[in-house]
Amino acid sequence: MTDRIAFALAGLILAAILADVLANQGAASFFLMRKLADLVEYLAFWR
Repeated sequence: MTDRIAFALAGLILAAILADVLANQGAASFFLMRKLADLVEYLAFWR
């Protein structure tokens, strides 16, 4: 992955988080973080 692609992806992710915060107070980001934490816990169980 080149630096240009990495910066573009980082900018896209930050723009999506900013749009979520402005549109619905970060509810979607919070939901995704909770689901990611559940996934990590589930994978840690099977390790």
